[in-house]
Amino acid sequence: MTGSIWGGDRLDLDAYLARIGHTGDRRPTLDTLRALHRAHSAAIGFENLEVVLGRPVLLDLESLQAKLVRQRRGGYCYEQNSLYAAALERLGFRVTGLGARVRNGEDKLRPVSHATLKVTLDGTDWITDVGFGGEALLEPIPLRDGAEARQGAWDFGIVREPDTGIWVLRSRRADGWADLYAFTAEERFPVDYTVYNHYTSTHPRSPFIRRVAVQKPGPDVRRTLIGRELTETRPDFTREVRQVAPEEVPALLDTAFGITLTEQDAKELVARYEADGDDAE
Repeated sequence: MTGSIWGGDRLDLDAYLARIGHTGDRRPTLDTLRALHRAHSAAIGFENLEVVLGRPVLLDLESLQAKLVRQRRGGYCYEQNSLYAAALERLGFRVTGLGARVRNGEDKLRPVSHATLKVTLDGTDWITDVGFGGEALLEPIPLRDGAEARQGAWDFGIVREPDTGIWVLRSRRADGWADLYAFTAEERFPVDYTVYNHYTSTHPRSPFIRRVAVQKPGPDVRRTLIGRELTETRPDFTREVRQVAPEEVPALLDTAFGITLTEQDAKELVARYEADGDDAE
């Protein structure tokens, strides 16, 4: 394919860079890629609030810019990595979409449902994924068997399974390495993400339609809000957990996750929490 795949030619690049707070170099170098990844991860939280509120998740570039940039909301993997890919494309990076099967430390075979990205620089491939949530990469990691990287206080690694050739992104936890997701080199396109998004946002068995999932990775703390349970995980893997009252949620989203809700959205979300009762936990 030739031309713009991710819509980078239609992106308001200045607005995107202002949203993530990047004021540095715009040349397509590894240093720039690292800076963009760090800035995006710090600025834009992972969230599924549109799904919980019964609204469609739109992946066209204008909708992504309106929600994630101008409205200062967050999004899940298809939204975040699609916007990020458009920015990388606009800046001159060679970016490729990939699809992954989430493992999250388990052996269960799951469908390809996660969007991640590969950038090729000077003959080296890098995985750069800003949409995986609380245990996400903070910077790119080289796509090389046995690669390991310390990012902030967290350790990540990539291995290639010898029997299948499948790549696996891993994270070090208290009890050792845990697989986050598995993927191949097969290229995926925005139209593929549209199909995955439909399943994730509408299928009765999708974990994202049942309760709020908001997450934010950080160099020294990982925050998640699943239903009413707020968890902060530290580098020594100790956790602080507390239950959040429905009326607390809008302010918490702003202060802990950097997600800004309109007054109407805040009212609807609180009402949804109250209507769900114990099911929201």
